[in-house]
Parts: sequence; structure tokens; C-alpha cells
Amino acid sequence: MIDAILVLNAGSSSIKFALYPVASEPRNPLIRGKIEGIGRAPKFHATNVQGLKMDDGMLASIDKSSSHGVLTTQLLDWLEQHDEGYKITAVGHRVVHGGRYFSKPVRIDKGILKELGALISLAPLHQPNNIAPIESLLKRDGRILQVACFDTAFHRTQPRLNELFALPRRYADEGVIRYGFHGLSYQYIASVLPEYLEEQAEGRIVVAHLGNGASLCAMRTRKSVATSMGFTALDGLMMGSRCGNIDPGIVLFLMQDRGMSADQIQNLLYNESGLLGVSGISNNMLALLESSSIEAKEAVDLFCYRAACEIAALLVPLRGLDAIVFTAGIGENSAAIRAQICGHLDWLGIDINVDANNANSRIISRGKSRITVSVIPTDEEGVIAEATRAILRDDGQRGKS
Repeated sequence: MIDAILVLNAGSSSIKFALYPVASEPRNPLIRGKIEGIGRAPKFHATNVQGLKMDDGMLASIDKSSSHGVLTTQLLDWLEQHDEGYKITAVGHRVVHGGRYFSKPVRIDKGILKELGALISLAPLHQPNNIAPIESLLKRDGRILQVACFDTAFHRTQPRLNELFALPRRYADEGVIRYGFHGLSYQYIASVLPEYLEEQAEGRIVVAHLGNGASLCAMRTRKSVATSMGFTALDGLMMGSRCGNIDPGIVLFLMQDRGMSADQIQNLLYNESGLLGVSGISNNMLALLESSSIEAKEAVDLFCYRAACEIAALLVPLRGLDAIVFTAGIGENSAAIRAQICGHLDWLGIDINVDANNANSRIISRGKSRITVSVIPTDEEGVIAEATRAILRDDGQRGKS
């Protein structure tokens, strides 16, 4: 029987999962899969360690109204039915918001769970869905080790100046600061940078995590010094259905002139804006790139322009730039988006190799390019597995002492 770690990465409409052996490195999961379209038209798929598609019979038990908590229970049932000689001994979770004080992975107990719940207002679309699987597992088996890994933790190396808003000091003292997100993705990229960029890995890097949620991280010596997201995951880049940076006066206008409530504005900014709002068609970048609509083209153009502007802004805290790294769904797979963003930044001396870019190669810039441009697949689940493994290892060492 193989002891295994289950990793759960719950998003607003999905649950990514992966099962790793406790006794080996996290890059080769025994099973990897995803439940997506939660709340709309759920889809389930999974592959085994050989990359072969596994039985998707779980779909028969998924209802459109199934919550993240219910789906977690059904996923555990499905895994038990496909028992291939493993026993789940620990579960690692991605938790979007860790606030000011969670700067490393923690063992979850009722006290920690309460503290995570207190942060829901800072990530209203994500935190409840991160917590639901934890609560579901506690009800199922309160003895199993659960570990929380935080998307905000990687950015706690930012200088204080880069965290502050120009508000009265008392708000910063109360925790109204720039937290930054996608930290698990950035942590993974930082860990593998030397494999891709060699000596440049310790230099001035902007990593572009571009997916339905999107952000940038400025790294120096592979540590976060600044990021595009702020107090919430709404700030920064234009995203699939989130607006990113806007004039805060717009919010006041919507409340005072249009009579919109806080809930209506929240829904507008999180669910109806970004690519979806500008195009009026979809939040899916591939669908927009395939569309002949003028509105779709404008949405794509705005996404790329805003990304380039935010990259340029990060040159100030970095005091220059050595490399740009593209990662996540759009960043890893869309040559057209990478080319357009880099085209806005050609004044930096970026020279893209078209063939390498179209092939999603590791390095997509030419040798003469002043800035190296790379494509690196991210692995948030691997980071969570390793953090969970470390806590299991510490438990084992304490047990021997």
C-alpha cells in the first residue's frame, strides 16, 4: 500500500486535483484531473501516471447545483472506487488569501479554519470555495492531516513601500495593504528558473501568470519584490471576467449616480467585466481569438495593451529587466497573445523568434534580443504536494524523537 498526498486546488468554478506518492518528488502524480464548469455544466476528466484517460463515470453523480464541498466528497468516493494500491494520508489545499500573518503552509485545525473564514471578505469568490473542501473532509474524517498553502505567502518578501496604499496609516495598520496572489504558481516558477534561464535566473524577472485570472510578479534573486494584484484578486491586469485596475471613482459613480448596491458592483467587477465584458461574447481567450467580431478583437487588444503597461510599470521596482516569463493557461499556450504583448514592449529591445513562439518553446526570444523571453509551464499542485510532504516529514521526525 502506497501512502499518498491528495492535492485540491479549488477555484471559483473548478476543482483541480492530483494524487502524489508521499515517498517521492512531486512532479509525477499518480492521478491528475479536474472538475470544471461547477455551477453550470460540470465536466470531469482524469489521467493516471501513464497519461491514460481514466473512467469518467463520476459525471453521472454530478448535479449542476453541486457545491465544492459536495463534489469533494464525491471525488473522494471516486478515488476510493479506483483504488490502485494507495492510501490517502494527507490533503494539501490551495487557499487564496492568507492575510498578513500566514506566510508559510500550516496544518489546519478548527482555529486555523476560523481564521481563514475571517478572510472571506478579501477574496469573496475564492476563499469560500477553498474552505468548502476542508470542511467537507473534516466531516468525513477529522483525523486526516490537512495543510493550507497560501497564494499570498510568496509576496511577503515585498518591501513595505511596495505594499502600501495612499490611504490614512490606520488602514495599513489594520491590514489594508497589497497582498498579491498566484503565489504558489510564482513559487514554482522561481524554483525552476535556473533550469530555463541559467545565470539570468537570479536577475530581474517579470513573470506573467496569464489565465482566466491574471497577474504579474517582479522577481529579483527569485523573490517577489512587487506584483500587479493588490488587496484583493480584483486588482491589476484585465482578466477573464474581472476588470483589473479601474478608477475608484467609477465605483462611487455606480453607487451614487446609478444606485447600484455593493453586491451588484461586486458582481459587475468580478463576473461581468474583463474579456467577457469588453467583448460581450466570452471570457475564454481562445474563443475570442477565433472570433471575427470587432468587439472580440478589441477585448484581446486591450488585454495585451494593459499587460504590457503593467510589465513596464514593474521595471521601476526592478530597476531594469533581464527576462520575461509567460506561464498559466494563456501564457503557456497562446503564441498570439505573447507576440502582441511583446510587440508593445519592442522598445526594450525584445526580439521574438516567431517559429519558437509558435512552438511554445522554452525560449522564444532570439539570441540577439536584449530581453530573454521564456515559456515555463507552472505546477501549483506540485508546490502544494511538497509543502504537505514537508509537514508529514516533520511529524515523522517528531514521532521518532
